[in-house]
Amino acid sequence: MTEALTELGTHIELKRPDCVLAWDIAYDELNIDVTPGNIVGFVEFLKTDPTCKFSTLVDITAVDYPDRAKRFDVVYHFLSMYQNQRLRLRVSIREDEMVPSIIDVHPSANWFEREVFDMFGVLFSGHPDLRRLLTDYGFRGHPLRKDFPTTGYTEVRYDEEQKRVVYEPVSLVQEYRQFDFMSPWEGAEYILPGDEKGEAK
Repeated sequence: MTEALTELGTHIELKRPDCVLAWDIAYDELNIDVTPGNIVGFVEFLKTDPTCKFSTLVDITAVDYPDRAKRFDVVYHFLSMYQNQRLRLRVSIREDEMVPSIIDVHPSANWFEREVFDMFGVLFSGHPDLRRLLTDYGFRGHPLRKDFPTTGYTEVRYDEEQKRVVYEPVSLVQEYRQFDFMSPWEGAEYILPGDEKGEAK
């Protein structure tokens, strides 16, 4: 399998040097880093080239690296049922950068791109209907970004007096996610019965 993927990676790099930045093999899958500007033409090449025939778009997702200048990796997963091979494309972009939509090549990308926009805030240029898909209307922020608060910004509840659903700022009744992993015996400032036996040694 590794030999076939190595041949495929070499073939793609030779055919499209304008798009391929780097490639490697991991977990029996070919990973290719590509430039965002040529992504549409490159995906079309992968679909139509007789050696590739990656006709099935399996998924589009993203990974957030807040400390990097190019904060997001947009990740595309493709399957070639003809060659029985899988391919992963990675496109690195800045937070203010847009990725060209590939729905003209793979119409199923419509929902995947909307999901990535909703969860990560990545914009896809040329998308006909880029709006939230999984979160509610008026939702603030993008839940899969690493800097999104674990409790969110607002909470929703039904108000019996107003007879409607109300949105309120999150209010926590106790400390949240402040875990003290110290043993209760080590952290105690008082002497527990029996502790004097340990000090006598």
